Amino acid sequence: MTRLSKENKAARPAPARTRRVARATADRPARRRANDAPYHHGDLHEALLKAAERVLERDGLGGLTLRAVAREAGVSHAAPTHHFGDLTGLLSELAAIGFRQFGEAMAAANASAATPPEKGMASAKAYVAYAQAHPGMYGLMFRSERLDYSRPSLHESSEASFAGLARGVGASRHEEISRDSLSLEQAAAIASAWSLVHGFTMLLLDGRLSKILNLSPEGTTPETLLIAMLRLASSRPPRP
Repeated sequence: MTRLSKENKAARPAPARTRRVARATADRPARRRANDAPYHHGDLHEALLKAAERVLERDGLGGLTLRAVAREAGVSHAAPTHHFGDLTGLLSELAAIGFRQFGEAMAAANASAATPPEKGMASAKAYVAYAQAHPGMYGLMFRSERLDYSRPSLHESSEASFAGLARGVGASRHEEISRDSLSLEQAAAIASAWSLVHGFTMLLLDGRLSKILNLSPEGTTPETLLIAMLRLASSRPPRP
């Protein structure tokens, strides 16, 4: 074969199949989801929980499925099942994270205040602020029918959150509240405080306080309304 014929052969274009394979290989990285978060080996459990929280806050509880979480994390559909067993397992682990974040927010608010009344106000504001910042997570935390409280992480975090609430009520009453038993007055005080703040939070998240706020004096915000409610509740004399 002459030198010229060899050069002509080298200059021929690659077969069509070779070109298609090369293009597919080159395009493969570009096909990754834009929101895929890289994770190191061993961190997939945490990556799936973060993906689940994003789906929950964006699409609501109805949109949170194992397949949706796998797509969000950019992994196989089998990965969430391998790590959490089923959807209840995933939701329970996600709710456990919510209760921990929730408890930490209220504890920090409580520590930032000086007097018992101020601590109560700060904790209540932190309660509502967490729900406003994480409405999907907050809603999940109180959907007991979707959760498995026998899972240690959820049981421990929810118990710690309740203990923080009881401590706050105890501080406002200038007494220590036991973790193992409650007097009727203590039980009523905790239930009353929780009902007030939780009820307010749910009405606020559902947009049901708009009319009250619109009819209130100019400048009234959800926070000022909450503070006024707490002051009104604390000023009422106890019933016999």
